[in-house]
This record gives sequence, C-alpha cells and structure tokens, in this order.
Amino acid sequence: MPVGTEGDVMSGPLVPPFTAETARLKARLAEDAWNSRDPQRVSLAYTPDCRWRNRAEFIEGRDEIVAFLRRKWQRERDYRLIKEVWAHDGDRMAVRFAYEWHDESGRWFRSYGNENWEFDAGGLMRRRIASINDLAIRDEDRLFHWPLGRRPDDHPSLGALGL
Repeated sequence: MPVGTEGDVMSGPLVPPFTAETARLKARLAEDAWNSRDPQRVSLAYTPDCRWRNRAEFIEGRDEIVAFLRRKWQRERDYRLIKEVWAHDGDRMAVRFAYEWHDESGRWFRSYGNENWEFDAGGLMRRRIASINDLAIRDEDRLFHWPLGRRPDDHPSLGALGL
C-alpha cells in the first residue's frame, strides 16, 4: 500500500501502543522521510528535545538533528535507504536498516544498522539510538537502484534482498 503522510493512512497519527501494522507503517514513513534527504522534514518526526546517539555522536533537539543531517547528506551522496521493523512493544520499536551511498570520489558503500526508537504519546520520536557499520561495495554490487526519493512499493525489502 502506498504511504504518503500519516493522515493518508489512518484517520489520525500513528501513536503508541503500536500494532504490527502501525509499526510497519511508522517505519515506512520514517524511511520515506529519510529518503527525501530533507533535514527539516525528517526533524519534524522527533520531539523538539529528542535525544539521539548516532554511532558515537550525541545529538539533542531538532536544530542539532537538522545540522547533523545536512552534514550527513553532503558526505553520503545519492543516499537510498530501506528500513524494516525488527520488534515493537508499547511505545518502543527496534528497526534494522541498510542504505547505499557514495563519497565524493565515487566509492560506494552499504551501511547496515539497527535503531532503537522510543515515542511520546503523540507519536513523535523522543529517543533514537543507532548503531551503524559501513561496508565498501563495488558499483556492480549495489542493490538499491530506484530513482532518488521514495523507494517504490514494488522494490524488494531487506528480507527479500537477503540483507
């Protein structure tokens, strides 16, 4: 099912406690926002005082999220991401992901990671803990070839790709 905004999917926002379906939709909305590579859009899914650990970097609040994402997408070019829910319970989710990108010299990488998410009662993420590893790949080993932006609904998931 195509997913645009939370209002397109349900009569209200996706809020905890999450079901398997609302967790899947929440992760897809996050994936879509990140694939937009629009730091401001991404930041609006988080509480104003959200706390992140991204690799070894600690980030607090939307302004720092926007600054972090601007730096990230200047370095990680042609970024394409897939997220998949691993588990959910109440106001928390565990999500695994992979994304492909290249640096300024054209070297390609696939980054693999896990995120732990915690949400407030209104469905905004108040905490994000991300562990990520980068693997250099050859251009011919790339798997994420859709045009920049939202991943097409018929593109294989991480599980279908064997990732």
